[in-house]
Amino acid sequence: MSVRVLIVDDQELFRDAIALTLGRDPRIASVVAVPGGAEAIEHVRAHGVDVVLMDIRMPAIDGIAATREVLRMRPGARVIVLTTFDLDEYVYEAIRAGASGFLTKDVSPAELADAVIAVAAGNSAMSESATRALLGFVRGGTPIAASEALDVLSAREQDVARALATGASNEQIAQRLFLSENTVKTHVKAVLAKLGLPDRVHVVIWAYENGVLRPGA
Repeated sequence: MSVRVLIVDDQELFRDAIALTLGRDPRIASVVAVPGGAEAIEHVRAHGVDVVLMDIRMPAIDGIAATREVLRMRPGARVIVLTTFDLDEYVYEAIRAGASGFLTKDVSPAELADAVIAVAAGNSAMSESATRALLGFVRGGTPIAASEALDVLSAREQDVARALATGASNEQIAQRLFLSENTVKTHVKAVLAKLGLPDRVHVVIWAYENGVLRPGA
């Protein structure tokens, strides 16, 4: 895999340091760093990108608006939010806008590079504990029948989707449903494809905002 990365941050020293770090990784084809949301949108429009490392709090166009526009122009791209803080309302709104997870800015160089590669491969950049914490920000909808929300999924895929919504890992889902991990991976891919969601983090949001599961369920 050879990944094109765009770094978006208004702190010059930080974005240059990240660019230098990622530029040394043989799995990463190119790294471009820009200071704000407007420049990020223009770069993606002109050149495309695979993974964007996006700061949240920036003047003019913030990371939430920039994430939404980048993914509108290039739906196949992936966005990782970079934040000084932990999971909060700003990060949650960026994930709702399409980001595939978040990392705090004190992440190690190795963890950052691995997260970029993982997200480029279609995975999320959030730990299981952070995914579960995400539930605290989700505003659940009115419970609706599974036939309305999940009718595009098979019965087993519905079971997997509900497990994903709790933040369970593939290993945990396999144990819970008495399946092999390879079978779980296959079902996860089918769930994402049929629901039109980019990664498992968005299954959490989808399930609770549609009332398929309720916080605390």
